[in-house]
Amino acid sequence: MTLHPKLSQIDSAPELQDFQSQPAQMPAAAQGKIGVLRLGFSMQKNRSVLHDLYRVAPLLVQQALYWDEAMPELPICSIISVGGGILQGDRYKIDITVEQGACAHVGSQGANRIHQMDANYASQHQSLHVAAGAYLEYLPDFTIPYRTSRFFNQTDIVVDASATVLYGEMMMSGRKHHHADERFGFDLLSMAVKVTRPDGTALFNEKVLVGQADATVNYPAVMKGFDAFANILCLTPPDVAERIEALFEPRWDEDGRRVVSGVSRLPNKAGLTLRVVGIESYDVRAEVRRFWKIVREQAKGRTLPEEFIWR
Repeated sequence: MTLHPKLSQIDSAPELQDFQSQPAQMPAAAQGKIGVLRLGFSMQKNRSVLHDLYRVAPLLVQQALYWDEAMPELPICSIISVGGGILQGDRYKIDITVEQGACAHVGSQGANRIHQMDANYASQHQSLHVAAGAYLEYLPDFTIPYRTSRFFNQTDIVVDASATVLYGEMMMSGRKHHHADERFGFDLLSMAVKVTRPDGTALFNEKVLVGQADATVNYPAVMKGFDAFANILCLTPPDVAERIEALFEPRWDEDGRRVVSGVSRLPNKAGLTLRVVGIESYDVRAEVRRFWKIVREQAKGRTLPEEFIWR
């Protein structure tokens, strides 16, 4: 399979130049190491449906399900990785399109495990296109980078000014309960996001970049005492963003110091960002869910059932 141009461009990223050696077992981007997933949602007969599905293992989506009783028109898709995690030399491409007026929820079967590496790196490019009046929740589970792993993720989001996108990145410091040197023992974690309007107008870029030699992760105002982090983007019209901001109360757990969360406004009236740090994944999940519930209520006028949560 030919490597997508977007994945080829990632090879030239400055932070990856020290990790260009080829794995001895199988070359990077070889047959079987390129995963592709394309999902397209549209309105048909007054219901949003998954009308376009293309998949290449190890990425897999079987079908859209409609089990959210509070939002029965919402197709729910779970991304499955049949490979059991991401390995050195893997290249993944995910494209999600939500057409005008449609809605969708896309999650993952479980945590995204980045396995230990001794050569090269793994990369993933995601493209989200959300049209006028559409609504997308894209909330994969935690990314867990193992010791000496290297992972680069680039997400390009094209969103109409009248649409709402809830996009989430949740990361662990490593398998901290597995071995002492697993906490921030990975070589590289780079998570970049670019957001534009359909006419090409740029709204903002941001990147979370952590390397093994980065001592700042243990600074008091960064990740000192915490091992889980979430960066959740809510791209939505300004009036919806104002209501969400007014309803979401920042949290500072002064007793146990388990979790800290708060929202900030994004540039160019693009919406809001939620940042959460916590001791464990469930501390962060609870805050993300609290924000998610408010977003759905204000953007769609629907509640979030108690059953709709990561297990």
